[in-house]
Parts: sequence; structure tokens; C-alpha cells
Amino acid sequence: MSGATETLYNVIRRQGITRRSFHKFCSLTAASLGLGPLAASTIADALETKPRVPVIWLHGLECTCCSESFIRSAHPLIKDTLLSMISLDYDDTIMAAAGEQAEAILEEARAEYKGRYVLAVEGNPPLKQAGMFCIDGGKPFVEKLRSMAEDSMAIIAWGTCASWGCVQAAQPNPTGAAPIDQVIKNKPVIKVPGCPPIAEVMSGLVTFITTFGKLPELDRQGRPKMFYSERIHDKCYRRSHFDAGQFVEEWDDECARKGYCLYKMGCKGPTTYNACSALRWNGGVSFPIQSGHGCLSCSEDGFWDKGSFYDRLTTIQQFGIEKNADQIGMAAAGVVGLSVAAHAAVTAVKRLTKKPDRSAPPK
Repeated sequence: MSGATETLYNVIRRQGITRRSFHKFCSLTAASLGLGPLAASTIADALETKPRVPVIWLHGLECTCCSESFIRSAHPLIKDTLLSMISLDYDDTIMAAAGEQAEAILEEARAEYKGRYVLAVEGNPPLKQAGMFCIDGGKPFVEKLRSMAEDSMAIIAWGTCASWGCVQAAQPNPTGAAPIDQVIKNKPVIKVPGCPPIAEVMSGLVTFITTFGKLPELDRQGRPKMFYSERIHDKCYRRSHFDAGQFVEEWDDECARKGYCLYKMGCKGPTTYNACSALRWNGGVSFPIQSGHGCLSCSEDGFWDKGSFYDRLTTIQQFGIEKNADQIGMAAAGVVGLSVAAHAAVTAVKRLTKKPDRSAPPK
């Protein structure tokens, strides 16, 4: 527990990270948070002077993909440094301790940071049969969740499992798996959906809390606006093909090889709010659409129960700016046709209303 009062900067310098790399991290983090260039110095000052955020990380029904994503954040610091950003005092998946020793550490951390720690939850609690489908430390996970939430400052629901329920809560949901905010009602819950969430989204959220000492602005569903305010469709590099009515019709057809829009192949980018097309994955190298596969909408509520991932959206008119993919080309042709018709009509009117030239000799 003694390392909990250290700053991130103290820890990473001890690990051999250069000051240059540290400032690069601050600059890139400021950019990813949508802040101006001057914010980098504010972030640097906070990480140099403020104690790391104490975090207790619990695991319910999940596959650990959120943890796997978090420790593989590619820029700009290595995974060990990323884990140094927070004072991770309990995480039963990656900590060395186990059994009674791990439970003792959990209670010690809870007492030391009462009212000040962030409770990070990966996975969700099953509620049927008194929560007996997930036992943690000898008791139902839902009981552990409620107990640890009571003394927390806030709760981060990592991933779609914790945020919405994900596959565990898919129909018919035999265990009664439920998202965190259906169980915890008296604490702020920050939802960071995705299966898994983007690593830089996770680290960016932690950096924001450390820097500004407050929770970020959330949308009406409880997601950080800085990362979930735009659809993948809005910044997708294939968007121009969508607007032009150029779509992949079959896998590996000529249009697919040209990189046309995957909307007709079931891509859910037009209805999915996430930062995938802006931040991308694996250090900004790529994201599923860039790799040739449509978006599954894994960060949205109930995505498992909305039919096949390859069923195309029949309409996205609710956004007010697009039409059904089949209609786009027709609409474009219609605009051209109307323009031609309008031009012809105007020409005819001019001919009918044009006064005869009296000075011209008769034919």
C-alpha cells in the first residue's frame, strides 16, 4: 500500500521511462481527449504532482478481454507504465496473491481508501438463484459488488458485459446476468462499452480522472462523451463510398477489393457510438472495418439479440441525413433527372414568354 501515494511520474521514472516519452504521452492523451495543445502541460503537471488514483478491480461474469485490452495499450507507454498510472491495489486476475491473502488485501485497501477509490468492474453479476452462478471469495459476486460499491467514489463499468450485459445477458439469459447500473443505484457508474473497449479509451478515462480530479461529462446512457459522442460511421474512411452509393455486394467481389462501403454486408457503423474509426486499434494501425469486416456494434446495448451480424440495416432514417442503401443511388439519379427536367421546363417557359422581335424581317 505504501506506493499508493506516489505519482505516475515517480513510478515511470523509476522504471526507466524517459521524460521525453512522458511528455509524448501527455500530448497524445490530450489529443485523444479532444483537448487543446495547452492541456498537455496540465496533464503533465497533474501526473507529476497528484497521487495515483486508487483502484479496486473486480471480475464477474466475463472473459477477461477488457484486462487484456488495457494492458496492451500501444501508445505511448508500455503496459507496465499504464498499470502504474493507477494504484491498482486489488485485481484477482493479475495479482500474485490468491485465496484468503487476496481477500485480506481487498479489505485492507477498502479501509485505507474508503470513499476515495474507484471501483472498476469487469463483467457482470448474475441475479437468479440468489447470484449463485458466480461465486467470488466464497460468496455470490453480486454481494461482493454491492459491498465494495458502498465505499467507492465511483464505478467504472469496463466493457459491454458490465455496461449492458453482453452475451451473458443475451436471450434467454438463464443466469439473470445484469449490467452494473441495474444493481448499483446510489453511485455514479461510468460505462465504457466495447467487447473489449479500446485500450486508449480506458487509459484516457483514467488520465482524465487523475488530471482533473472529477468524472468526465457523460451522455444520457452514462458513457464518456469524449469517446462515445460520435458514430463509427461519422469518421469511417469508407464514408465517402456510402455517400456515393458504392457498396460491397458480396464478400471478395470487385467492390470489396476497392474498399467500398460494407453497409450492405451488415456493417452496424451507422448505429454504433464508439471511437474505433478515430483511435483505431493496436496503436492506431487498424480497426475491423479497415480489415475488411463490418462493425458488429459490440459497444451497443443488446447487440447479441439484434439478429445476425451480417443482416444489413434496412433503414437509418432516424438520423435524418441518410437513406436506405438501395435508395441512395436511385436518389442521386433522381436528382439528376429532376435537374434535367427542371432545365427543360425553364427552357420551355422562356420560349413561350419570349417576345417576338418586330424588327426582324418575316420569313
